[in-house]
Amino acid sequence: MQTILGAGGQIAVELARELNRTSTSGLRLVSRHPRKVNDSDSLASADLLDAAQTAAAVEGSRIVYFTAGLPADTELWERQFPVMLRNALDAARATNAKFAYFDNTYMYPQDDRVQTEDTPFAPVGRKGRVRAAMASMVLEEMARGDIPVLIARAPEFYGPGRTQSFTHALIIDRLKAGRRPLVPVRDDTRRTLIWTPDASRALAVLGNTEDAFGQVWHLPVRDDRPTYRQFTAMAAATFGRPARYTVLPRWALSAAGLFSAPARELRELLPRYQHDNNFDSTRFVTRFPEFRITTHSEGLEAIRREAAGAQR
Repeated sequence: MQTILGAGGQIAVELARELNRTSTSGLRLVSRHPRKVNDSDSLASADLLDAAQTAAAVEGSRIVYFTAGLPADTELWERQFPVMLRNALDAARATNAKFAYFDNTYMYPQDDRVQTEDTPFAPVGRKGRVRAAMASMVLEEMARGDIPVLIARAPEFYGPGRTQSFTHALIIDRLKAGRRPLVPVRDDTRRTLIWTPDASRALAVLGNTEDAFGQVWHLPVRDDRPTYRQFTAMAAATFGRPARYTVLPRWALSAAGLFSAPARELRELLPRYQHDNNFDSTRFVTRFPEFRITTHSEGLEAIRREAAGAQR
């Protein structure tokens, strides 16, 4: 049995599809209100803030994937994320399951240095500190050695379905709605974006590879990192829209935070948009050279087709 905790998000949905396709039909999906992705899925309703519910949902699992997400609310992250993760780790250890932790890059320095699995943590802002503390918790579990543990880390998302990221919301969602895209801070910085189905496929590969445990992995990304100017032009052409966009300077986004909760949540991440984002996935692509990474044009076209189908 392989179990996905936080089964409602886009990463978890794509992970369930991939695991069912390649690894196992014995999948358990866990969330407060789980829904089947595959006909053979089993469902377990649990609040990951409750240790007993989490333990019951994980019992008997061979591999546990932690993909839980929360809205971009800093206080919610501080209150809930560490508790959810601690309960998940304790539950996996109690049932002697492997543990695969899906992570992001908020704990990294927000500058243009190359980010590898060995980059030291230097979080900027409260959300970054939460993610650094969570990653450290998993690393401590890995070092303890009671159960096999891995970390799979992804940069910013773009993708189908309910994919959520600031780039996705400001550029792709606005193009889908026939509105002008917005670019945060600068349009000449290079961005590393991961196609969410690629992230989920790679997580499934890692979870079912014995020698992947005991390590941190950067999930696979393209080396041809586009600038925001290039990515927005590609996206606009795909959707048949004019290649026009508005750059939102840092001062404007900071000022908007006085009146808008989403803008306030973005403010502490603004430094990362001032610099090239050089997320390196050499370790993964060297270990799994057969893994095919989706091109940006392929990903954008898939989003366009999905949006066109939804409008029919």
